[in-house]
Amino acid sequence: MDLKDQLKGLFPDHVPETENSEEVTEGLWMQDAPIICKYEKRKGKPITILEGYTGANDDLKKLAKLLKVQLSVGGSVKNDCIIIQGDYRSKIMEILIDKGFRVKRVGG
Repeated sequence: MDLKDQLKGLFPDHVPETENSEEVTEGLWMQDAPIICKYEKRKGKPITILEGYTGANDDLKKLAKLLKVQLSVGGSVKNDCIIIQGDYRSKIMEILIDKGFRVKRVGG
């Protein structure tokens, strides 16, 4: 008997939520101008910065969460920029292009 079966026995009326990445991006502002993806080092550690998103602050936070969950990394939203820990420029660009965004790589 696995964990799901045990939980069903304890909570028979519970319907588990499934978080799909398509649901997260639903309702995001799709802009014409490209999002700028650049690489920096701060205190010797690599980070990837995404700038130029013109949507609402809530949409920016949703987009940051989507990227952090798909890449399994940490990050934050500061000053209308998404900061992702590590050098993930190519993976981030693939994810954003699949979602329908235009992305421009800056530096290297």
